[in-house]
Amino acid sequence: MSPRNSLPRRLPRIVALAASVTLAVGLSAASAGTASAASAPVKIDIVNINDFHGRLEASGSTAGAAVLAGAVDDFRAKNPNTIFASAGDNIGASTFTSFIQDDQPTLDALNAMKLDVSSVGNHEFDKGAADLTDRVIPAADFPYLAANVFDKATGKPAYDQYFVKDVAGIRVGFIGAVTEELPSLVSPAGISSITVGPIVSSVNTVADELKDGDASNGEADVIVLLVHEGAPTPEVAAPDSVFGKIVSGVDSNVSAIISAHTHQLYDYDAPVPGVAGATRPVLQTGSYSMDLGHLALSVDPDSKQLLSITSEVLPLTDAAAENAPLYPADPAVQAIVDAAVAKADVLGNVQTGTITADFNRARQSDASENRGGESSLGNFVADVQLSATEEAGAEVAFMNPGGLRADLTYAGSGDEAGSVSYKEAASVQPFANTLVTLDLTGAQIKQVLEEQWQPAAAARPFLKLGVSKSLAYTYDPAAAAGSHITSLSLNGAPLAADRSVTVVVNSFLASGGDNFSTLAEGTDVADSGKIDLQSMVDYFAQFTTASPDEAQRAVGVSFGPGVDAAAGVAAGQTVTVNLSSLLFSGGEAPAPTVDILSGGQVVASQAIDPAVVDTTDEVGRASVTFTVPATAAVGDVISASVPGTGTTAALLTVTTAAVVTPTTPETPVPTPGATGAPVLANTGAPGAESIGVGALGVLALLIGGAAVAVRRRRVVR
Repeated sequence: MSPRNSLPRRLPRIVALAASVTLAVGLSAASAGTASAASAPVKIDIVNINDFHGRLEASGSTAGAAVLAGAVDDFRAKNPNTIFASAGDNIGASTFTSFIQDDQPTLDALNAMKLDVSSVGNHEFDKGAADLTDRVIPAADFPYLAANVFDKATGKPAYDQYFVKDVAGIRVGFIGAVTEELPSLVSPAGISSITVGPIVSSVNTVADELKDGDASNGEADVIVLLVHEGAPTPEVAAPDSVFGKIVSGVDSNVSAIISAHTHQLYDYDAPVPGVAGATRPVLQTGSYSMDLGHLALSVDPDSKQLLSITSEVLPLTDAAAENAPLYPADPAVQAIVDAAVAKADVLGNVQTGTITADFNRARQSDASENRGGESSLGNFVADVQLSATEEAGAEVAFMNPGGLRADLTYAGSGDEAGSVSYKEAASVQPFANTLVTLDLTGAQIKQVLEEQWQPAAAARPFLKLGVSKSLAYTYDPAAAAGSHITSLSLNGAPLAADRSVTVVVNSFLASGGDNFSTLAEGTDVADSGKIDLQSMVDYFAQFTTASPDEAQRAVGVSFGPGVDAAAGVAAGQTVTVNLSSLLFSGGEAPAPTVDILSGGQVVASQAIDPAVVDTTDEVGRASVTFTVPATAAVGDVISASVPGTGTTAALLTVTTAAVVTPTTPETPVPTPGATGAPVLANTGAPGAESIGVGALGVLALLIGGAAVAVRRRRVVR
C-alpha cells in the first residue's frame, strides 16, 4: 500500500474531472439562464474537501495542510466571493502527528485556512458525542452541521442543521448530514445521548424551511448539501444504493451535493427530482487533501436565482512530476504543521509497551523488503487487529504487507532496549487506516488466500498476507492459479466452505486493495472507527509485553509421485513430501531440521535449506522421504513439525492399514536322533516316544470328556 491509499485505489488523473449544470436547479427550464438586465451575475466559488483525517504533512499525492491552504488562498485571491467547505471527517483516523495531539493541530490548521463550514463525519464522534460537543466544536472557528442527528432526550437537533453565509448579497446555505450507519461505526456508549435520523427526510425538512419565505427559520437563495455519505465506487451511484437514494431523494431546493465517507473521487451530474431536464452536481474529492472540489456558481443579484453551476475536482499535486505541489504552501499553516511535528516528536518518545525480540518484515536475498514472504511482524499486526475487534465478533485477521513500513526492533531508536514508543508503533503503520469487519464464507477466505498470487500485470507476483494465529493453511506453490490452497483450518479445526466467518482487515484491504477483490465482496461490513495505530496502543496497554511467534501460519506442501493427498496413504507406504515456508527470512535464527511424525512419533528428520527465495514465501525448504510405519492405524495423521518454533502442518491421513499375511503353524518333521531313533524337529524328543505320549494324552482327554458329559446328562435329568 502506498501513502496515497487508505481505501480504494485512486483513478488515474490526467485532467481535472468536470461537470456542469445548464439549467437552474429549482427553476423551470423556461425561467432559467438569464440575469436581470440591470445587474451582472454574482460569481461565487465554493471549494471543498472531505475526509481530511488529520493529514497535516505532505506525503506522496497527499498535499498536506499547507498546500491545501495555498490552493484555497489562490481561489480567494482570484475571487473574494469564495467559500471553503468540508463534508466531514476532518479529524479522526489521523496520522501520528495529529493523532498524538488529539487532532488539535488539525483544527488549528483548518481555523487558519478559514474553513467556513463543515458537516460532521462519523470520525468526529470517535471519542463520543460529548467530546464533539465539549471539545471539538469549541475548538473550531467554523460551524459543524448535522441535520439528521437529534438529542435522544428532547428530540431536538443535537447540532446546527444549517449555516447561511451572505456573499455579495447572495445567501448561500449549507445543510449538513452524517451517514445513517453512525451507530455501527463508533462506540454505542459514546453516542447513547443522540439518535441518527434518515438523511433524505431530515435534509428536505431543513431545505424546505430555508426556501419557505419565513425568515424566522432561516432563508437561503442557494442551498448546498454537505453529506457524509457517498458512493462505494467512482461510478454514478446505483439508484437503489444508499447514496443513490440520497441523490434522487433530496428535493430540488438543493442545488449541489458534496459527498464524503467512501474516499472515492467522482464528479457527475444527476437529475433533479421534479424538474424536467435539470441536473445538479454530485461530487467527492477522494480523501486526505489529494484533491480539491470546486463549484462555480452564477447568481442573479436581483432575483437571487441560480443561473448556472459547474463542478470540477482539481488535483493538488502533479502526478507527472513526482507529486510536486501545484500550489505554494501557506506560510501560516506551514508554521502550524512544523510546530505540530516538533511536538509529536517529543510525545512520540513516550513508551507504549515492550517487546522481547525483533518483529521483522520478510527480506529478499539482498536484505531488502520482501512483500512476498511471511513475517513475524505481519502476523503480529494481524493478531493485534483481531484482539481489537474480537468484541465485534471477529475471528480472523489479515494484514497486507505493504502496510508495514518499518520493523519493530528490540534495539529501538534511541530508547531503552525492548521499549516500544508511540513513534515506533506509528512508523510501522503510518497510514492511519481504520479497522473494518466483514463476513466471508470459508470458500471466500480460501479465495482471498489464492489472491496472494497476483495478476500477471501486477508489480509483484506474490503478496503474502499476515494472518492471525486463529488461521492456518497449507498450499502447493506449483499448483495452477486458483488451486494453490490445499487445506485451511480455523482454531485447529478444518474450515468448512459454507462456514460464515467474521474477518477484520484495514480499510485499504476492505475495499479490495492490492487486488484482494474478494474482501470487497464481504457482507455486514462495519468500520470500527478505530485506526490501526490505536489498536496497537490498546494492545500494549492490555498486555504490556509482546513476543514474536516463531511459528509459520502457512506451509508449502507438495508430494512426489504416487501420493494422492486426498485419498490418504497406507501403512508401510513410502512417501516423498516437499516442504517450504518453514522459516522466516527477516533475520530470525533458522531452525536446522524438520521432523515427520506419525501418531506423534518422529519417523523421519531432514535438514532445512534456509536460503531465501526472492519475491516468494519459499524460504525454509526440505524434501523428506519416509515410510509410514507398518503399525500405523487408520485415521492416524502424518504431520510435519519444526522443533523449537511451533510450526506444524498436517500432511496426510492413514486410510489403509498394513496388510497382515496369515501364518500356518509348521508340522513337526521327525529327524534321526543320535541313537538312530526319529526325533521331532524343534522338540528334541524321540519321535516314537513323543507320538506315544501324545496318543495317550489324546485318549485320556477323550475319556475325561465323556465322563463329564455323562455327569452333565445326569444333572439335567
